[in-house]
Amino acid sequence: MRYSYKTRGTCSMQINFDINNDIITNIEFIGGCNGNLKAISKLVDGMTADEIAEKLAGNTCGMKPTSCADQLAKAVMEAKASAK
Repeated sequence: MRYSYKTRGTCSMQINFDINNDIITNIEFIGGCNGNLKAISKLVDGMTADEIAEKLAGNTCGMKPTSCADQLAKAVMEAKASAK
């Protein structure tokens, strides 16, 4: 299932990805720091939602209380919950 998440408090505006049997693939950030977000997407591709959340939740960006990585963690957990 393709899932889209509207980010909050980051330069990226949206995160799109596929979730199938709790496995996250084909992650795409809209906006944000292109190179870094492509790298994050490649590094976590094929992981479960829980694995991604465990690694990325709570990461901040500068003085912001969140980051694109943190928003990805929130997105995959929201997608996991809605897939049930």
